[in-house]
Amino acid sequence: MTQTIPHSLTLLDLCCGIGGAGKGFERAGFEVTGVDIVPRPRYPFRFFQADAIEYVREFGHLYDLLHASWPCQYGAAITKGTNAHLRDTYPNLLPAGREAMLATGRPYTIENPEARPDVKLCAAQFGLPTLRHRRFEVHGWTPMAPPHTPHRGYVRGWRHGVYRNGPYLAIHGKGGGKATVPEMQQALGIDWTDDHKELVEAIPPVFTQFLGEQAAAQLIGTAA
Repeated sequence: MTQTIPHSLTLLDLCCGIGGAGKGFERAGFEVTGVDIVPRPRYPFRFFQADAIEYVREFGHLYDLLHASWPCQYGAAITKGTNAHLRDTYPNLLPAGREAMLATGRPYTIENPEARPDVKLCAAQFGLPTLRHRRFEVHGWTPMAPPHTPHRGYVRGWRHGVYRNGPYLAIHGKGGGKATVPEMQQALGIDWTDDHKELVEAIPPVFTQFLGEQAAAQLIGTAA
C-alpha cells in the first residue's frame, strides 16, 4: 500500500471515531486524515479503515502532527470488577500506540484517561453546557491551557433518587434527564451525526481547535 500526502500542514487522526478531534484540528488549519478499525461513514474528512497502530508505523512519518484517541474501555468502569473479563475484548492499546507514534519522530497529542496529563481540558472552560473532561499527552511541542473554570450548578437529571435541574447536561446514557441527541449535538458542537453512541464518545472540537492552533503556530515557526 502506497500513499502520497499533499504538501501542506497535515494531521493524522488515529482511532478517529466520528471526527470530533479531527474537526477541531481542521478548524486550526490542518488537512485531516482519519483512521479507524471500523467503518466511519459519517467521518467528515479523508478516511482509511485500518489498524491504527499498523497505519501509524507505516505512514505516520508523512504527517506534520499525529493525534490518537486510543480506546479507553480497558481502564474504564465497564471492564472492572465482575466485568474484568471484558478486558480481552477491549485491549489496552495506549502503550503500543504511544511507542508507534514516538517511532515516527513526529510531534503528537494523545487523548486517553490513562495518558500523561500534560493538558487537562473541561468543556466548561469553553462555555459548553457539559462537564466533559479530557486529558491530553503532548510530545514534540509545548501546549498551554486556560485555567479550569469552577463548576457552578448541577448536572441536570436524577442522581441517588433526587432530580435536580441545572446548567450542565449529562452526555452519557439515556433517560433520567440526560441530554437528548439534539442537546448533545449543540453542547458538543457536532452537527454531522445524530448517532447517540458516536456523540457520547466524541471529543468536543473546541478542545482540539485550541490545541491545534498552538501546535500549528509552533510547527510553522519551526519550519520558517
